[in-house]
Amino acid sequence: MLLLEFNGQRIMSLKICCRRMAAAAAALTLASLPLPGAEQVGLIKIDGAIGPATATYISRAIDQAAADHDQCLIIQLDTPGGLLDSTHLIVEKLFTDAVPTVVYVAPSGACAASAGTFITMAADIAAMAPDTSIGAAHPVSLTGGAGENEPTNGVMREKLENYGSSFINNIASKRHRNIEWAESAVSQSACTNAAAALQLNVIDLIAPDLPGLLQQLDGREAAGKILRTAGARLVEIPMSAREKVFQMLWRPEVMFILMLIAMYGIIAELSHPGAIFPGVVGAIALVLSLYMSAVLPINVAGLVLVLVAMGLFITDVYAPTHGVLTVGGLAAFFIGSLMLFDRDSAFSLSLTLIVPATVLTGLFVLLVIGAGLRAQRLPVKSGPETLIGQTTAALTPIDRHGGQVFVDGALWRAVSQTPVAQGEWAEIVGRNGLTLNVKPKS
Repeated sequence: MLLLEFNGQRIMSLKICCRRMAAAAAALTLASLPLPGAEQVGLIKIDGAIGPATATYISRAIDQAAADHDQCLIIQLDTPGGLLDSTHLIVEKLFTDAVPTVVYVAPSGACAASAGTFITMAADIAAMAPDTSIGAAHPVSLTGGAGENEPTNGVMREKLENYGSSFINNIASKRHRNIEWAESAVSQSACTNAAAALQLNVIDLIAPDLPGLLQQLDGREAAGKILRTAGARLVEIPMSAREKVFQMLWRPEVMFILMLIAMYGIIAELSHPGAIFPGVVGAIALVLSLYMSAVLPINVAGLVLVLVAMGLFITDVYAPTHGVLTVGGLAAFFIGSLMLFDRDSAFSLSLTLIVPATVLTGLFVLLVIGAGLRAQRLPVKSGPETLIGQTTAALTPIDRHGGQVFVDGALWRAVSQTPVAQGEWAEIVGRNGLTLNVKPKS
């Protein structure tokens, strides 16, 4: 009886434990289910030119929003344009419909120019804040060319325009937006504000801020899904450390500074052979700048002028031109820097950077040339030339036929136009092979 009672208590304890475990599992299951009003919306903010780092960031954010089962991904956009390759990658990712995407041109005063126009129109839902603009998607700006200064013939421009028109036509057709206006944004650089864009069916809605945008998105259909965004929680997806570094470095200003470091390092190494460190730093900076030039829109004419300036600087270090080549090099450097990037595109150099860089380059070259000239004026400190100017006692009588002196630990044959008696002091005034020219020391 005691054993049965004991077994019974044990069985009852096991039943109680199973019930508690089942209750805990049910509670966890209910907690994991989405509750009413607990929907989540992903958010990223793009501010600046569109480049490789931007394309990687947007692509990763779309995948993360899809994995988190977000209602949609909002891309807050403010850009002057960017690169064609990066724009292509972004548009292709937006077309996958992995998660409903909303491009929101904000805040007030922001713009979606050039590449931004393509990206905005490619989203499932296009929205803008009041007092924002969209357009000016000419293919020259889109590809990062050099505008009017670039030696591109008319046939190439026409090809670029046709390609840009076809590209944006496909985007507008897929998203059921205004095709005519989209083509005019490419061919005529048409640009419009938020209110006109809504009337022209370029965008879908105007929202003053993010909470207002969520309210207007609620109930809309996008990517085959009815959005439930009213009261949803906004979760910003930050840039990764790698994306931040590339976004910061992949800029024309950084490439320009790398070019300066490369130029300074090479000039310093050539003017002071054997220094090693300037040459190594210059070589590394040169490789990095060449790597960046493969992606950034470079004007070949501007790059050639910068290289010509570098050649003139190096030549002036060795040639006695009294700085004439340096002046010409500075002029070539300044003009080449202005032409290096298109000033009307998303990637351009500011005069606030070019002017100080030109002044600094001039001072650096003058410093190097001055150091070289000072080194040339220094007295010789080694070799036979160091004998000139020394005085020594004549070991034998010295005349025009010859004699002997002892100097620097060696016997030398010496001649003198004015006879020098044995034991008198003689000054060395020249050397002809192994014969020293001397004169009496007064």
